[in-house]
Amino acid sequence: MTVVIAGCGDLGTETGLRFAALGHRVMGMRRSAEKLPREIEGQSVDLSAEVPTLPADTSIVMIAMSPDERSVDGYRAAYVDSVRSIATAIKRDCTVPPRVLYVSSTAVYGVDDGGWIDEATPAEPAAPTAVVLRAAEELLLEQLPDATILRLGGIYGPGRTRQIDRIRGGVETISRESRFTNLIHRDDAAAAIVHLMAMPARPETFYIGVDDCSVDQHEVIEFLARSLDVPVPPVAAESGSPERARGKRCRNTRLRESGFVFTYPTYREGYAAVLTGAGARHP
Repeated sequence: MTVVIAGCGDLGTETGLRFAALGHRVMGMRRSAEKLPREIEGQSVDLSAEVPTLPADTSIVMIAMSPDERSVDGYRAAYVDSVRSIATAIKRDCTVPPRVLYVSSTAVYGVDDGGWIDEATPAEPAAPTAVVLRAAEELLLEQLPDATILRLGGIYGPGRTRQIDRIRGGVETISRESRFTNLIHRDDAAAAIVHLMAMPARPETFYIGVDDCSVDQHEVIEFLARSLDVPVPPVAAESGSPERARGKRCRNTRLRESGFVFTYPTYREGYAAVLTGAGARHP
């Protein structure tokens, strides 16, 4: 049986390596397939413009796209157009319908008042790019009703060190207002995908992929500054806006109840691993 990773970037590669370690044949699709590690067979394809060819024995398809540009058009090409291409290939090429998991984002929840959300919360996106993400989800379920959608929070991990770099470089600031953030280590995100696709029973349609600690961004920045042994960044100047968005707090109850166990249940364990270089399995 073959596992296909459509959009084999950082998260897709880590997931593919985990499937390969379990003995699966893994095919990774991206524009530059020569960048993939030897454990993953590469297929160079622009999924936003081409319908790929899938092995007839494909049993699992993971879709994890990323846009070339942070615009509505860039999102539409990366997500909506790619979903259409992959769904077409699945229905044309696969002997038996495979399990399909689509990596989406908690951005599809427009809640921004600090409230709690879970999978029962209506997905009513506010940002224009998040509207496109939701449209891609809807298209996927229209084409492949049994697909699973994993809505991830902010991914951090090896190679995803922008926050650390800003603090170390002395250019980070702390907002005057509280704002919640919801994180997941890349390795836990990959492990969750493998877990959901390997479950004996068919997974639910929607899962929220975040760790156990929805946290004020202030706390994360202060923790990283202490860990790096640098001064805590200063508070930012007033924004002039009387009310600032407070973000949302995401529950991972459904993922936990499926039997998934986090390696990094909070940002503390996860960032400690990043700072010591643990878990970096590929460039």
